[in-house]
Amino acid sequence: MKNYSTNISDNQWQFIKKTLNFNNRKRKYDLRTIWDAIMYLVKTGCQWRMLPGDFPKWELVYYYYSKWANAEDFDLLGVSRRNG
Repeated sequence: MKNYSTNISDNQWQFIKKTLNFNNRKRKYDLRTIWDAIMYLVKTGCQWRMLPGDFPKWELVYYYYSKWANAEDFDLLGVSRRNG
């Protein structure tokens, strides 16, 4: 995947993983990549369907965004909620 300026650092990712309490089960897409896609959307104002092709499909990113947006700590992580 391309290194976007909106990607989070390793330290930020460790904090997010702890805060949202992710389990470590095997997944098709890395949760960090999905988180980077969310940060790209939030910081650039990009439309969901215009998400660059090296991120997972926008529908998957939106699924996780919707799921995580309901977590109490989501706003504390520096992510503003967006309308779909």
